[in-house]
Amino acid sequence: MPTNLERYKNDLDSLIAKGRKLQNAIQAESCPDEFRRLLKEELKSGQEKRLDGARLERVARKFIKNLPSFKGTYQEWYSEAKALIRQVLPDRLADFVRHYEKPKPRKDITFENYKIEDHLQGLTVTRGYEKTKIVGPEAAVPQFQQQLAILESAKARFQSSLFDIRQLVQADIFDSELDAAEELAKNKFTRAAGAMAGVVLERHLAQVCESHTIQVAKKSPGISDLNNALKDASVIDVPQWRFIQHLADIRNLCDHSKKTDPTVVQVDDLVAGVRKITKTLF
Repeated sequence: MPTNLERYKNDLDSLIAKGRKLQNAIQAESCPDEFRRLLKEELKSGQEKRLDGARLERVARKFIKNLPSFKGTYQEWYSEAKALIRQVLPDRLADFVRHYEKPKPRKDITFENYKIEDHLQGLTVTRGYEKTKIVGPEAAVPQFQQQLAILESAKARFQSSLFDIRQLVQADIFDSELDAAEELAKNKFTRAAGAMAGVVLERHLAQVCESHTIQVAKKSPGISDLNNALKDASVIDVPQWRFIQHLADIRNLCDHSKKTDPTVVQVDDLVAGVRKITKTLF
């Protein structure tokens, strides 16, 4: 069974490969004539150097046809890449997002502040009655190139002694403990299963607070204390806070209430919810 570290490496390799295709796609869509010319030059200098003009044109046309649609696939790539960078390279997350989001406020739109979000909306800035183009979709190409470079730099982090793999190792432990909780729930040991899942949730929230340098006043904070601290620090929003609080209520039912036993459905919801939090909140 692959570890979390191996999964992160595989996900990163896949995202980089998709990113390189998207880089070709945005160049082909923004500057089609220039991209076709450069592609032919590259093909001539490579394995296709013996092709005549007509065959070279067919190879280039096929390559371009097989490229993904940048506007159609970028958002999925961005969401996955952003989540991975948040975990692996958090100090570069703001830079990664900055290349996508339009700056606010923005008096003028220039080549320097034209972002990928503008490109996706098809924004072109013109001037005068003749509508001379000042800046257009091609201005987003260097913005995406920077995003891809940030993602590629994350790969080197895995081989660096500076990379802290503690969270990834901890995630493997959490997975094992939640698997054990699921087995307990299947065998009707609902209180034990819920208590185990609650411990995982509490430790994960404490780890998230530590990652964001959030200080909690209590010496031994519980789930609610950690949840409130994360909300106050704007790490989570209100719906996330409510969801975690709901999980905390089920955990308390497993740990403290002696009059009412938690149901299997409640414990299954708790285990599934904790697994979701450990995979999405960093």
